Amino acid sequence: MPKKVVVGTVTGDKTPKTRRVEIQRLVRHAKYGKFVRKRTICYAHDEANDSSMGDTVEIVECAPKSKLKRWELVRVVEKNKIVDVAALKAAASGEAE
Repeated sequence: MPKKVVVGTVTGDKTPKTRRVEIQRLVRHAKYGKFVRKRTICYAHDEANDSSMGDTVEIVECAPKSKLKRWELVRVVEKNKIVDVAALKAAASGEAE
């Protein structure tokens, strides 16, 4: 049986070589028919620490690596484009002095 490959967003990168990946999906409510947002949380192994918070990544299932890690990072699909305004202001004030 082929391994599952999914695309999700990194929502946690605090631990070394581990990423918390959130996979969003829309599910139709059984009774009311309204589409409801659901999410699945996966912990993925990132050997080279390539990804960071907010990146879109592709992960593939693997043999268990720890209590929670059952996925491996394949590639970073898209890097995070959100700019940290506080860091920019701190850098600008540091240059001015």
